[in-house]
Amino acid sequence: METEALVAASEIDFSLLALFLRATITVKVVMLILIFASVWSWAIIIQKTINYRAARRDADLFDRAFWSGEPLDKLYQNIGNTPNGAQERIFTAAMTEWERSHRGEGLIGGAQQRIDRSMDVAISRESEKLNNGLTFLATVGAIAPFVGLFGTVWGIKNAFEEIAIQQNTNLAVVAPGIAEALVATALGLLAAIPAVIFYNKLSADADRLIGGYDSFADEFATIISRQLDQ
Repeated sequence: METEALVAASEIDFSLLALFLRATITVKVVMLILIFASVWSWAIIIQKTINYRAARRDADLFDRAFWSGEPLDKLYQNIGNTPNGAQERIFTAAMTEWERSHRGEGLIGGAQQRIDRSMDVAISRESEKLNNGLTFLATVGAIAPFVGLFGTVWGIKNAFEEIAIQQNTNLAVVAPGIAEALVATALGLLAAIPAVIFYNKLSADADRLIGGYDSFADEFATIISRQLDQ
């Protein structure tokens, strides 16, 4: 009897596709949600990695140009209306406000505060761009295991119902249902683990970039303040 059960179980297809097709509608929906979450998470991870690398490259290029000794007015003219990179956009916002604050031979009062505020607004926009999508990774990392666990619990419930209906507890009856149920948990972990790892990494990368923008804004504000005091 036991040998017959083992033979019957060995003939069952336990491939991922077969397990998915045999699963109930609820478990299939859970699996599809987790697969979508995993694919979308990897799309965000890849896109953010590319974006952050480009942001670091643009910042390095602008730093070299900014500290090269070239007059800031000339640098501003070279950038024009198409700043490339976050620091160029921050610099352009400050220089635009600097030009608007000129009246004849002097400056309108409160120019320093307006320039600082314009850089703060530019940094806030860049911060929003850098952090866009990271909330999804955090959400997937937090709830995907529980979604997978729900699919597993539901699948095991159906497996026990099948046992009760057939009044048979041999391996050929129990194994498929349990296997289908455990796939949901595996998919949940598959979606959650990379999301958590890369959320932490990308968040740290974004914080470093934003910190660099803040440092540049402070240095530039000091230069402007020195110019205003002359």
